[in-house]
Amino acid sequence: MAISGLGSHSISLFFYVIFATFLHKGAAQTISVQGQNLVTNNVSVVEGETAIISCRVKNNDDSVIQLLNPNRQTIYFRDVRPLKDSRFQLVNFSDNELLVSLSNVSLSDEGRYVCQLYTDPPQEAYADITVLVPPGNPILESREEIVSEGNETEITCTAMGSKPASTIKWMKGDQPLQGEATVEELYDRMFTVTSRLRLTVSKEDDGVAVICIIDHPAVKDFQAQKYLEVQYKPEVEIVVEFPEGLTREGENLELTCKAKGKPQPHQINWLKVDDDFPSHAVITGSDLFIENLNKSYNGTYRCVASNLVGEAYDDYILYVYDVLTTTPPPTTTTINAFQDSRADGAPQKIDHAVIGGIVAVVVFAMLCLLIVLGRYFARHKGTYFTHEAKGADDAADADTAIINAEGGHNNSDDKKEYYI
Repeated sequence: MAISGLGSHSISLFFYVIFATFLHKGAAQTISVQGQNLVTNNVSVVEGETAIISCRVKNNDDSVIQLLNPNRQTIYFRDVRPLKDSRFQLVNFSDNELLVSLSNVSLSDEGRYVCQLYTDPPQEAYADITVLVPPGNPILESREEIVSEGNETEITCTAMGSKPASTIKWMKGDQPLQGEATVEELYDRMFTVTSRLRLTVSKEDDGVAVICIIDHPAVKDFQAQKYLEVQYKPEVEIVVEFPEGLTREGENLELTCKAKGKPQPHQINWLKVDDDFPSHAVITGSDLFIENLNKSYNGTYRCVASNLVGEAYDDYILYVYDVLTTTPPPTTTTINAFQDSRADGAPQKIDHAVIGGIVAVVVFAMLCLLIVLGRYFARHKGTYFTHEAKGADDAADADTAIINAEGGHNNSDDKKEYYI
């Protein structure tokens, strides 16, 4: 009799709900609920996929288990399905478990499901099924396709129709950026999220990817990206093609102006700063050629390149040396100048061969001087022995000593000099 009245007044059983992972959508997130002898789980499932609903009984005494939907209609009574919805299928039935699958889950399936255990008194346990709706493909838009260096641009990323609302993150290359998000709520707790990113670009940003990353429990690695296109003024460098060393009178000079920018420089000009350009200098495109150099050509030569963004230049300082110079004055040097700034000077090149020769001559002269001084002192070193005034040693008084000493001078045998 009790069983015959189950159609409208069924006694609730507690049930267990598990979300299974299908089609690489990620693992289900479950929350355990316990009530006396029943165990069940809350389930999150992606729309269109399959949910697993489980009612498990601990220490069952052969009591009847049944599963009800949110409208309290019986889905399964033991292993029998009274409900005609074929999306519900029996996965497993035993004295301790009723396991049911629900395929092709939709938003209308969301709600509280009931497990009932036929005991005295009856037991019920509840599990909530939450349906996740992934957002559509992110829409990435830019205020302008091409940006000049130093200017600000704005990029928007939109994630439409998700449940719950998505979170949007930004990356520029490997650098995380912060955008401003707005959330719009639609029907059935659906949301559209739009994030705006503002950034000032430099020439180093040209070709760098800006990535919009959508964070949502129903999807993984969901993103869209856009590569920045940045225009910038030229970078200019003067390269000496000839000569390789010092620039001397009578030789030729060849310079090449290398300029790179976006867009590519459309004009390259050569000029001599604060002076007239040599009359026989030849300019061919970006190359400057001057033959038969002389000192009147000394000065600063400048290459100026320009494009739609702006202009920049590089300077080359020419110093022409004498043909047979041995001690060079400050040598030719190149000064790089970008945009509107110039370097004050550059390190000078030193002729190491000339310096080495001078040092060798000085060392040789010092060695020669030491040898001459040594020989001179050696020749004038000695001891003198003399027998002069030998008779004065035995004289009784001064007069006698003088007489004896004078007498000594007359005796050539008593007075001798020795040189050793």
